Amino acid sequence: MPILRLAYTTQFLVALFAVFYVWSEVGGQSHLDLMPWYLKLGLGGATAFAIVRATMGTVSHERIWNSQTLRWIGILLVLLVGCGLASYYVHVYSEEDEEQENESLTSSLAVTVCPADAGCVLRS
Repeated sequence: MPILRLAYTTQFLVALFAVFYVWSEVGGQSHLDLMPWYLKLGLGGATAFAIVRATMGTVSHERIWNSQTLRWIGILLVLLVGCGLASYYVHVYSEEDEEQENESLTSSLAVTVCPADAGCVLRS
């Protein structure tokens, strides 16, 4: 069984990387950056854990689709919906770091009219 524990640990780490990669691609990296760390850690870690538990349920029984596997896949789907809702919440309610310029730049053209024998006048 030690080799099986090593395999599950490796799968957890790979699943953790995969969850955050897919989450940043689907939900947007900017939204993921604005999200609190504890929300990312909780949802990402729980999602990777649910992936490993679904695999454990598949391996531990004779039939692939059993009650334990389906239960963990259901939990996984709920967690993925939670990741989507967290990204949507950050998208709608977070403050953007980008400063929008409300200033409008106005340019004007100044023309100098100078007849040869008179003084110069500046008009804008």
